[in-house]
Amino acid sequence: MRHLLLTWALVALAFGSTVNAQSARTPIDVHALGPQVGDRVPDFSLPDQTGTMRTLDSIMGPNGAMILFYRSANW
Repeated sequence: MRHLLLTWALVALAFGSTVNAQSARTPIDVHALGPQVGDRVPDFSLPDQTGTMRTLDSIMGPNGAMILFYRSANW
């Protein structure tokens, strides 16, 4: 019985501190972070990993294109 009470006390303490930590955070405005899903990509001409120049038209397929940005360690 004593073990069960101690367990519940620890759970309540952990839950209470989590709620307080989350409520103290500043909300993030995701619309201010950059392009959003569905935004049009401007025309571009950029080299790929082999040095071949790619444009938006050259990568578009019949269903569109998915463009991923990967931040490398040496930016």
